[in-house]
Amino acid sequence: MDTLATIKARYSCRVYLDKPVERELLKQLVDAGRRAPSGRKEMPVEFVVVTDPQMRKTIADYTNYGKFIATAGACILVIARDVTYYLEDGCAAAENILLAATALGLASCWVAGDKKPYARQILDHLDVPANYKLVAMLAIGYPKEPGKQPAHRPLDEVLHWERFGA
Repeated sequence: MDTLATIKARYSCRVYLDKPVERELLKQLVDAGRRAPSGRKEMPVEFVVVTDPQMRKTIADYTNYGKFIATAGACILVIARDVTYYLEDGCAAAENILLAATALGLASCWVAGDKKPYARQILDHLDVPANYKLVAMLAIGYPKEPGKQPAHRPLDEVLHWERFGA
């Protein structure tokens, strides 16, 4: 699948088949994430891949809107050292993973991490050092049913040339 087709095909999936995601595919996703751009080339981003069903359920239970993490085949936690551009770097890595998942025939959904009250609890549960932030949790799996990207605002409504409103 080419890049633009992948971007147009990606959607947020919250219902997954009870099927594990192969380790090799998960490695490919993390490889895509680690190749994201990094401010000042600090490369603060790391990844914790959780495939154990009980551990995924524990993570899901901490969240407000990520209960489906428990039923996904895997969860990739995008974490970053607390540096100036940790959030930008982590978000770029997360988006690379989401797009790579679509390209590999997997479904995914981004669950918020940064600034959430449960973020530190999840990191502590996974033995992540105190100088790291939870940027995102990415549910990854095989979709139970085919999905499609929701409608977006029209291009002419969001595109401005030279100045806002122009």
